[in-house]
Amino acid sequence: RGFRIEPGEIEAVLAGHPGVAEAAVVVHGEESGDARLVAYAVPRADQRVEDLREFMQERLPDHMVPATVVLLDRLPLTANGKLDKAALPEPDFAAPVSGREARTPQEQIVCDLFAQVLGLPRVGVDDDFFGLGGHSLLATALIARIRAAFGVELELRALFEGPTPAVVASLLDTAAPARPALTARERPAVLPLSPAQRRLWFLHRMEGASATYNIPLVVRLSGRLDRDALRSALGDVVARHESLRTVFPEAEGVPCQQVLAPEAAVPRLTVTPTTED
Repeated sequence: RGFRIEPGEIEAVLAGHPGVAEAAVVVHGEESGDARLVAYAVPRADQRVEDLREFMQERLPDHMVPATVVLLDRLPLTANGKLDKAALPEPDFAAPVSGREARTPQEQIVCDLFAQVLGLPRVGVDDDFFGLGGHSLLATALIARIRAAFGVELELRALFEGPTPAVVASLLDTAAPARPALTARERPAVLPLSPAQRRLWFLHRMEGASATYNIPLVVRLSGRLDRDALRSALGDVVARHESLRTVFPEAEGVPCQQVLAPEAAVPRLTVTPTTED
């Protein structure tokens, strides 16, 4: 999710629970490419998973709270006395559905969308999105699916403030209509400069050519260089992004934008032999 995670810190917090004798935290990879934190705990006595998660939620930031906790009689160890991660049981993210059944078609659809995004067979109307392993990236995906299903624009913040299907469904009737999808429009004969482009054009005219806004980049390649392939790859990038092949001619003293055809904007590849020194 873009955060640096130290499983040892989470283990220390979980092991600090008076009802936990041992604890381990691992990163569990998903088929989708996503990853979730899973905690394994050896309780001293009967212990509820919900209590352990609540204990960690009170002491850790959201991105460090494991998606689930697996209770074990003992932690599997290798012959060297280290945690045997390969012997840990697979976690079950399909938490039991809590609360009442969906009462409206909207609630049922939202429950289904929650389940799809979380990769679960079913989600209850009062289940917590983040309690089931959701995070900010999955929340963004869920908001996009809600937009597509209901044609409304729901703020991401609303999901954080009310992370259950019941709350989300209750907001749909008052949510703003979804913003229309971006579509290509016919361009005018003369494209004016944007305010930012006009500012840079003015500086260029006042101060002359400058490398102030250039971004130098050095890439070290190993092996034999295929110059034709490199030239073709650079041409593909320029063809894909119009901003890389836009020039700014003047018409009667007024600057405008001109997007060159891809074949007219293929970058020249100048090769200068050099040495490691």
